[in-house]
Amino acid sequence: MSASFIVWDRCAFQIKTTFHGHTGSVLALEINKEREWLFSSSSDSTVRIWSTRNLTPVCILTPHLDTSAGDIFSLAYSPTLQTLYFGCQNTSLQWYDLSRCRRAYPAVAQRRTPSVESDASVHHRRPLSLELDQPEHDPAPDGFHGDTGLALDRKKWHRFFDNTPRLGRPVLSPAASFTPQTHSGSSTPSNLGHSPRVLQVPPQNIIHSAHYGYIYCMALLPSPLESAGKHQNNEVNHEEEDVLLITGSGDESIKIWKCTSDGPVFLDKFECNQGGVLSLVARDGTIYAGCQDGCVAVWDLETKSLVRLILAQENSDVLAMSMVNTDLYTSKVQLCQLHSWPLSAFFSCIILSSIVTRLCTLQSVQTQENGHNRIANPDIRSSNEWCLITAGNDNDVKIWEISGSTNNFFAASGYLNADGTYIHDPLVKSLSSFVAIPSVSNSEQHREDCRQAGLWLRRCLSQLGADAKMIATGQGTNPLVLATFKGVSTSDKPKPRPRILFYGHYDVISAPRRSWTTPPFSLTGTNGYLYGRGVSDNKGPILAAAYAASDLLRRRALGCDVVFLIEGEEEAGSGGFEKVVKEYKAGLRPEDSIGAIDALLISNSYWIGEDTPCITYGLRGVVHATIDVSYSGPDLHSGVEGGSMDEPMSDMVKILAELVSKDRKVLIPGFYDHVRSRTSAEDDLFALLSTITHKPAESLSSRWREPTLSIHSVETSGPGNSTVIPAGVRAKVSIRVVPDQTLQFIGDALVKHVVGSFEKLKSSNTLKVSIDRTADWWLGDLESQYFKMLEKAVEDEWGITPLRIREGGSIPSVPFLEKQFGCPGLHLPMGQSSDQAHLANERISLLNLRRGKSVVERFLLAVSSSSSSI
Repeated sequence: MSASFIVWDRCAFQIKTTFHGHTGSVLALEINKEREWLFSSSSDSTVRIWSTRNLTPVCILTPHLDTSAGDIFSLAYSPTLQTLYFGCQNTSLQWYDLSRCRRAYPAVAQRRTPSVESDASVHHRRPLSLELDQPEHDPAPDGFHGDTGLALDRKKWHRFFDNTPRLGRPVLSPAASFTPQTHSGSSTPSNLGHSPRVLQVPPQNIIHSAHYGYIYCMALLPSPLESAGKHQNNEVNHEEEDVLLITGSGDESIKIWKCTSDGPVFLDKFECNQGGVLSLVARDGTIYAGCQDGCVAVWDLETKSLVRLILAQENSDVLAMSMVNTDLYTSKVQLCQLHSWPLSAFFSCIILSSIVTRLCTLQSVQTQENGHNRIANPDIRSSNEWCLITAGNDNDVKIWEISGSTNNFFAASGYLNADGTYIHDPLVKSLSSFVAIPSVSNSEQHREDCRQAGLWLRRCLSQLGADAKMIATGQGTNPLVLATFKGVSTSDKPKPRPRILFYGHYDVISAPRRSWTTPPFSLTGTNGYLYGRGVSDNKGPILAAAYAASDLLRRRALGCDVVFLIEGEEEAGSGGFEKVVKEYKAGLRPEDSIGAIDALLISNSYWIGEDTPCITYGLRGVVHATIDVSYSGPDLHSGVEGGSMDEPMSDMVKILAELVSKDRKVLIPGFYDHVRSRTSAEDDLFALLSTITHKPAESLSSRWREPTLSIHSVETSGPGNSTVIPAGVRAKVSIRVVPDQTLQFIGDALVKHVVGSFEKLKSSNTLKVSIDRTADWWLGDLESQYFKMLEKAVEDEWGITPLRIREGGSIPSVPFLEKQFGCPGLHLPMGQSSDQAHLANERISLLNLRRGKSVVERFLLAVSSSSSSI
């Protein structure tokens, strides 16, 4: 068991911080939403209070008798009485009234002087029991203001083997371990000046031998969840509402206590006789007790009778239970529908703790500003859907969908789900199905998978509200998916709507299973990231953009047309793509054509780092070439023919040596003649990016805006061993081109230079040079109104101005489409620099995916609100 515990973001499913401070295993957690406090108990005989707002320690609560109380197994907090109850290993029941513990500002807080008071309602004070006054105008408590960090030395006495416990004040020593450990990507401050105070339970706040066994569990009636619902519906009569505390023990009994301002008063006792009571749930006058022998005992509080016994799991301790509506979930993730009691689900891991809560989502609110629709900053809200959060002995935290009878889960450490669905996020559900199709375009054995991926995407886009169809691209190549979300008219006077073309690709590269830690074609969630081939390149961004258009269409806020053009051959050279686009640019029938386009949007690249959003405004082009040197005879033995002929390999080495100098400069004549000069604005941008990435500005410039030549491979005929002179040698070469180089000039110059180098050798061999494939460079228009709309959408969503970056790679379709439709191109990266696209364990942040969708919504809404087609 761990002495620390982890805080997770419910929306992003990422670690925010780790709380350190306990010196023993953490055994129970309890939340106080009103004061934004978290209580934790431990085997170190302390209860610690943490601020959930600042993620900082607040105070340490020590039980009466200090360490002789032993492990603190259970906690329960009553918002009505503002009292914390806890059950101890020494069989005592203890409590502490927190109503006097209020927030204090450093400038006004004063420590009370301990004094003897006769009022029985006032806590007994010892020198270390610190109470603070609070200004009456500050009703929102969240912590204490303290002076120093304190740690408790619990090694002085052993509760089982020492005869006499050492009572009195705990030994204190400075410790820095109270400060939460923040994780990468978290904006949570590690220390806000709060230091924990030490409070101690007064001697009158204890019931000795409350049970004849350890007090393993507690529950309240009405439960905090039940009370919150009644308060929300104004159903609470404060004068009539009694708070009952239910405790369960290793003595196989349940006890009922009435909670008063003076402490719990014993009311009744139920004997379960099914082994120790390890977990409790109380709802609407019914008590559910999870026992050691695998049974759940159901007691009716009004009639004080045992309703029935449920065999949850034979010979297995029921360590945790949770309940929502009429469904009870036990430690084996078994769903018991309480009306008919059938067993409807089972999972094999042993669950040590569980809780039911609502799902958390990022929601954007549409507002009106100057007569135009706007999307407000995203807000984290609870949805109407419930989920079960469990932690088990498999080292995983899982979130289970508990709507209806399904039991799908998102594992915070492990895998996404068992059957391809995820909670109630339609975007992630769809991505799970999309990723499950291995649409590897450069593999003949996956040809049918690619077609199925296209069919699936067409159906998905149709269900989201688009007019979608598939278009064949030729024999042996995968089809295109063409879909249009038609915007609604925003005024009484019809006028042409702006039209945005979203380009993407549904094909992926291969994913050898041996190099992955998770199944590449099964969506897997770990620590807030979704893993799977294609999640970042490019299936995730495609669906994020589609759901953005669909959500606006559903709200009748989509005032522009959004055309999706998704190909299935991008990773294999885009065979047939350009031909089909030219044919469908303006078809014979409007429904068969792509039509006029005002702006091109793609999302197929990545941020320069992990935390700062970016917009890509430039891509290098590429020229791929093959060089062959050969002679007409067979492969020869070097021991027989070596030295008697012009060897093709020797010629190839000399040719390749003439392409690039020692200082990485390309030696092709005229190669740099048309390279666009760097401006002062670019110098400033590269300087800024250098401070963020900690990489030299010249290195970024070389990767993004300078042309390069790379030698990729050298292949030979024959077996390739050390005695054979190959009859043929082939080299693969590529050139990355930049503004304002032309593909034709660079291709011709490469061929001419290679031929000239070969002629100088006066070799008897044969040379062949071919230009295999080209893609032009692309540079976005930073002054385009569409670019400014997209930049503002990113800034509004993330609350920070995005970085303007360029990419060293090439996406052939971008400059082609921009030229075909005569429109500006926009490139919105959704992934982070660590997304591993094309590599093993490809991933995308769940938060980035959701916020990427929101950015597209904001952009489309801005386009929809524009006064006219631009």
